[in-house]
Amino acid sequence: MQNLQINSQRLWDTLMETAKIGATSKGGICRLTLTDLDRQVRDWFKARCEALGCTVMVDEVGNMFARRAGKNDKLAPIAMGSHLDTQPTGGKFDGVLGVLGALEAMRTLHETGYETNAPIEIVNWTNEEGSRYAPAMLASGVFAGAFTPEFAYSRTDRDGKAFGDELARIGYKGGEKAGAHKFAAMFELHIEQGPILEAENRMIGIVQGVQGMRWYEVTVTGAEAHTGATPMRLRKNALLGAARMIERIDAIALEHTPNAVGAVGLIENRPNSRNVVPGEVFFTVDFRHPDDNVLDVMEAKLRASLTDILQPLKLSYKETRIWDSPAVKFAPELIKCVRIGTQKAGFTSRDIISGAGHDAAYIARVAPTTMIFVPCLGGVSHNEAESSTLEECAAGAQVLLNAVLEYDRRLG
Repeated sequence: MQNLQINSQRLWDTLMETAKIGATSKGGICRLTLTDLDRQVRDWFKARCEALGCTVMVDEVGNMFARRAGKNDKLAPIAMGSHLDTQPTGGKFDGVLGVLGALEAMRTLHETGYETNAPIEIVNWTNEEGSRYAPAMLASGVFAGAFTPEFAYSRTDRDGKAFGDELARIGYKGGEKAGAHKFAAMFELHIEQGPILEAENRMIGIVQGVQGMRWYEVTVTGAEAHTGATPMRLRKNALLGAARMIERIDAIALEHTPNAVGAVGLIENRPNSRNVVPGEVFFTVDFRHPDDNVLDVMEAKLRASLTDILQPLKLSYKETRIWDSPAVKFAPELIKCVRIGTQKAGFTSRDIISGAGHDAAYIARVAPTTMIFVPCLGGVSHNEAESSTLEECAAGAQVLLNAVLEYDRRLG
């Protein structure tokens, strides 16, 4: 196998170039899915791939596939990629590194004239973050058969704008049926989004799988009333009930440490007036654990707590589990390729489980899949302060290229 080396400075310059699309004043990116900024970065990505001679295809939920031909185009393609959408206050590396690291690997193949046995594809998955349209990893979920296209189209943001309408508006509702695309394998490069690699001074995380995740939406209903004229004993304060539930959700996660996590990340208080007792509160719950059986227990405790806490306060509620992503184990043969690719590049490494959700978790249902992690400063992610170095990003892209070529060699 030819010893190909990626161009680390070119990768870094590309990361910084795309960071200008949706740049925030604090050094991050706000590039929500299916916005005009998302269209802009998609157009940029498409043009760069086509400049390499790649054919770019788009499926019915906006997933983008940039294909470079192989010696045997009858083989299913080896995919590498992630996502270009961000959180409202996102950083420069989450998701983006996986797409642009793949682009750098593709550029290296192109400029050296290296011919792979199988076609190679870069993928940009739609709505990985779930910050505008819940649930997260929506379009990779459609690709893998976890959701229908109609379900995806029907999702609305907090302003009532539908996914399907916005997808068509930005011009990225493609003609290919989601899931019709078949992969020989998929590799996803990503920052760790946690502190382990940095703390242990390891360059590469060889990802074994992804922990299980469940999202819930809860609406607590009481009665609006004047804060000055309504006695305390006669109030039906929805915010009070929600506050006690938030504390209880934290306690449920703590009861199942060290591996469990749980949080309320979004809350809407209505009518949100300083002299009105809140009559309705909407909030979300995020539970995660590597063992789905433990998640079952945590879910049961959540539902029991809703009754135990809210009924004495004379409050009613509606609770819905909107997303269930079971724990995932990645393909051993791909993990081996990453391990070989890491050793070939001479980087330190450790095996690791992903605490965050990724498109790879859904793709693992329909194709051999794995991930590669690199460190991020302080483990900070989903934050404008998110940071990684040129050397760390380059290391990830090099291991990605090495792993893809190792797997391709086995297909020859």
